[in-house]
Amino acid sequence: MIRPTPYPIVLAAAVLAATAGLAVAQRPAGSLVRDAPARRPLHTFSIVAVDSATGQIGAAVQSHWFSVGGSVIWAEPGVGAVATQSFIEPAYGPRGLALLRSGVPAPLALRALLAADPDSAVRQLGIVDARGSAVSFTGQRNITAAGSRVGRGYAAQANLMLRNTVWDAMGRAFEAAGGDLAERLLAALDAAQREGGDIRGRQSAALVVVSGDRSLPPWDRVFDLRVEDSPDPIGELRRLVRVARAYRFATQGDNFTTAGRMDSALAAYAAAEAILPDSVVNGELVYWHAVTLADQRRVAESIPLFARAFAQDTLWATLLWRLPRSGLLSADSATIARIIREAAPAPPAPASRRR
Repeated sequence: MIRPTPYPIVLAAAVLAATAGLAVAQRPAGSLVRDAPARRPLHTFSIVAVDSATGQIGAAVQSHWFSVGGSVIWAEPGVGAVATQSFIEPAYGPRGLALLRSGVPAPLALRALLAADPDSAVRQLGIVDARGSAVSFTGQRNITAAGSRVGRGYAAQANLMLRNTVWDAMGRAFEAAGGDLAERLLAALDAAQREGGDIRGRQSAALVVVSGDRSLPPWDRVFDLRVEDSPDPIGELRRLVRVARAYRFATQGDNFTTAGRMDSALAAYAAAEAILPDSVVNGELVYWHAVTLADQRRVAESIPLFARAFAQDTLWATLLWRLPRSGLLSADSATIARIIREAAPAPPAPASRRR
């Protein structure tokens, strides 16, 4: 009779795998600086979370440090999310996800990572798995104010804060916020900043959201946005989320077009245009909407949209001639000439004569 492998043995194997990469850098406790590989001092506030309604998984962060997003927050579809901060160990990100991917729940994944790290006292770490199990750790040598709040499906953590109210404010804001996961993550960041945030000020921020579908590749992202250096990083991050939503609709329109689902494609393009004005995107979103209509022989409907694009940049008309050769527009020369003629911007009114 074959007996199932006891879970502790599976966990032990996972711990060994996680330890392997960190053990190379192991050194006596207290030797953080001397003979140690560089560790970025990313003191910050962050949140990792799962949306129970959609299954989406995500993380968001802000810090007064340049380019915080590339090292602190990590996420993988259907697996989980990790935030590693304070005097960070970047390996916590990929190795934490590897543990979650192997079936180790978030609390045990955190224990495995800390057990392999002699400098865990200066780390701060938040993990959430795809099932919504969340956990956070704050080492005793984190710079105050430092702490965390763990709730249903999320963990918020912060260090080097002006006040010790930051992480609780983040948790309450996340719990109360409406909208999708990205909006709720932004609400948590806003709440942290209202409590004073990082005692050093503001500089960079980032947000990542992935699907709960584990069949998707690790690089698939719903949102993956970074503000590297800004006087208002959360405000800029919120603007980028809005831009990303519009382009996500536009991409859906392209995919629907490829699949021959033209009504869905046109609806997606219209949704993209409703989010961003033509002037913000140089007319691009409305241009591809118009191209799709023209390609479907709906030329009369396309002309007002082409006119909006041409009003932003006349080079869109130049590009139109090049699309048939690439298979993006089924239109002959006469049709293209008609579109350009009828959609051309009106000439400017003559200036009034001076008297």
